[in-house]
Order: sequence, then structure tokens, then C-alpha cells
Amino acid sequence: MAGGGQASGAADERPLRPFHLAFPVHDIAAARAFWGGTIGCPEGRSADDWVDFDFYGHQIVAHLAPERAAEASNPVDGHEVPVPHFGIVLAMDEWRALADRLTAAETAFVIEPHVRFPGEVGEQATMFFRDQSGNAIEMKAMADPARLFARD
Repeated sequence: MAGGGQASGAADERPLRPFHLAFPVHDIAAARAFWGGTIGCPEGRSADDWVDFDFYGHQIVAHLAPERAAEASNPVDGHEVPVPHFGIVLAMDEWRALADRLTAAETAFVIEPHVRFPGEVGEQATMFFRDQSGNAIEMKAMADPARLFARD
């Protein structure tokens, strides 16, 4: 598939490589408290204006950038999904444990933990929330992980 994408089933043909994502934050200490403390991501390298985190084996980097662009959303399964957003696909037990941890931490959910597309090919548990800088995060788990890219 052009552009480095993978067609359904292609994940079995080559190893999954960690992605890298840099995102803006308004306060490095708040980013450390949220990503390192609340989410539980180990910290990597850092400087005064950025910090790396191990996000389930992927590298995310919080960069100090106090100014933010306008936010948008798209309707998906009856909810307004924030755009842009990022996240990870977890195992169902990891998703439930994280949902419990975020609820206990009194996280303000944009979209509460729930099951989307029940009984359909894309059935998944999902939740949306924002970090302390307003970045939208979706954490999900597939009912059938092998169907992550399935169309029908």
C-alpha cells in the first residue's frame, strides 16, 4: 500500500515498529505529572522544553508550545470525536484497568468509557480524554484484535 500503510492482514507480514509523535503542551511539569503519573508512562530523555515518554512501546514527546490551534470534531457513533487525537489499541484487560485508573483519578472524559459499534466488525471499547494541555487522547481495545483493519 502506498505511503507505508498496511492493508488488512499485512501486520502479520512485517514487524510492528514503534511510532513517534511530538505534541504541544503548555507546561512540562504538568505533562510529567499526567503522562508519567496518571497514565504511567516511563520517562525517557528530556530538556527544559521537551520530554520523551514510553507510551506502550511508542515514543511520544511533549514539547513546550503554549499556543494552540482551534479544535474540531467529527461525529462517530453518536459522539463528537475530537480531531486531532491520538492513542493506542490496548488489550481489553489493560483498557479496563486504565479506565478504572482514570476514573479513580477523576479524569474529565470527553467521551466516557464505553463499547462502540456493538455486534459489528469494528466493535471496540473506547474512551476519550484530554491531557493537561488539551491534547485529545483515545484509548481503545478491540473486541477481536485481529479485526483492527477489517472493513466487513
